[in-house]
Amino acid sequence: MNKKPDYLAHAVLLLGMLLFIFPIWVTFAGATQSAGAINRGDISLLPNLSHLGIFVRAFSFGSGLTGSAPVWHMLLVSFGMAMTIAVGKIVISALSAFAIAFFRFPFRMAAFWLIFITLMLPIVVRIIPTYSVMSDLHLINTFPGLTLPLIASATATLLFRQIYLAVPDELVEAAKLDGAGPMRFFWDVLLPVSRANVAALFVIEFVYGWNQYLWPLLITTKGNMDTVVFGIVQMITGDQLIPWNLVMATTILALLPPVIVVVAMQRWFVAGLTEVDK
Repeated sequence: MNKKPDYLAHAVLLLGMLLFIFPIWVTFAGATQSAGAINRGDISLLPNLSHLGIFVRAFSFGSGLTGSAPVWHMLLVSFGMAMTIAVGKIVISALSAFAIAFFRFPFRMAAFWLIFITLMLPIVVRIIPTYSVMSDLHLINTFPGLTLPLIASATATLLFRQIYLAVPDELVEAAKLDGAGPMRFFWDVLLPVSRANVAALFVIEFVYGWNQYLWPLLITTKGNMDTVVFGIVQMITGDQLIPWNLVMATTILALLPPVIVVVAMQRWFVAGLTEVDK
């Protein structure tokens, strides 16, 4: 017998969707209107389709500060940062979890618990020591300094460890009998087993890297290293009159890459989260 649809649940989901979409829609509609109208508070909820060229103009728009980079350059820096963080976190976490789960070495569990303890430390507690290390290594205002401190992830390491511990011992023994070395076992067996989880982690970490603000604020002082999130904040904190239509257009452009990644990898993302729950 077919169950009746849960209208209350659908209504709550629809309300939640509207609450999330409405600010984005207002930003999109505001981008197509004049800066003067926005400054007066006369924002129409209907976009002016004849002004869609504002999004093309926004690519060359900058914060207006001396040495600031255009939006297209900020987008490239943000994309490079997000990709490096996502791929770096997955590679380092997968390898460290592989070592903890399958190798027997002194202080193995001590290393595991040290990784686990880092989950209890807020990011702000580690900011000053991390900045000091980057300064000593002369990595201020460099791309490695922007990304290297963010590519370690205790959460991803614990996730991969749980996946690896679920691999049957018979599979490990079969790989040994076939003459597979540790790295071949990792590449041919463990990675295919955790493929969906890798995809889910990639989406999460890409969005995490894309939305970074505090670390770029501290580690970079040159305009050519500005991320788009940091650039948007600079655009609205200057002393000059703010061109809100260009700022809103830049905000929409900054939303597109993470949205594209989530939509493109939606199937694997959901599968990865489902497998984690199991």
